[in-house]
Amino acid sequence: MSSVSTDFPRVSPTDPETVAPPASLSPAGRRRGRGLAHSLVDDFSARIRDGELRPGDKLPTEAAIMQTFGVSRTVVREALSRLQAGGLVETHHGIGTFVLQPRAAGMFRLDAGDVTTSVDVLAVLALRISLETEAAGLAAGRRSEEQLQAMRQALDDFEANVVQAGDTVAPDFRFHLTIAQSTGNPYFADIMSHLGTTIIPRTRINALRNLGRGGEYLSRVNREHEEIYAAIARRDPESARAAMRIHLTNSRERLRVAQEDARRQPRDPAGA
Repeated sequence: MSSVSTDFPRVSPTDPETVAPPASLSPAGRRRGRGLAHSLVDDFSARIRDGELRPGDKLPTEAAIMQTFGVSRTVVREALSRLQAGGLVETHHGIGTFVLQPRAAGMFRLDAGDVTTSVDVLAVLALRISLETEAAGLAAGRRSEEQLQAMRQALDDFEANVVQAGDTVAPDFRFHLTIAQSTGNPYFADIMSHLGTTIIPRTRINALRNLGRGGEYLSRVNREHEEIYAAIARRDPESARAAMRIHLTNSRERLRVAQEDARRQPRDPAGA
């Protein structure tokens, strides 16, 4: 690993896990109207783009980032999930998070701005049903114990954030991405990473976003996750495929029902 710079130390397992906090996350410099996770993503992205962090460099641990920037573990995990979804870093569970080589121009990516309507989201769900159903089956036969533990942690984080009314998108995406990584075929994870959190319907559709504020809706989503996890844990490919297909088919149905309910709501004359 390359030598450490003084302003932003690159860390190895034996290096002090310190990092200079960005102005956007310092007490005096926090940007109003922007989440802490967003600011953290912006800062790490800039350092990677400017070459302060180079491919192969290891990021500080979650605990070190929490202490340095004064943010919660949830904020750190959401930021790392976004960086991973953007193809900037890759996490090896039990080892650390590392900066990736920049993507080649022309690589496939579905930008968030491209997924703006229920029709778009339904099209993405159709893609996911094909892709992730098979990924779940492969993961059931090929996953490692570390990958299974990472799935478990994502579901635990999801459930904790339901109770606390916190962010559930990051652990939701992390769960699905870990399944893709567990297939042993890097292209599954590549496609999921390129799609990013746009694959989560409630990030794009207001009707589902409103439902997502309710614990009952999110708890039902995570119960479906638990069925997928249980099948993968017992190495049952067919049950894993079935559980994933049911989950994504239910997501499609929830979108349809939410959109119908929204259309039935009377319009506010003041907002017309």
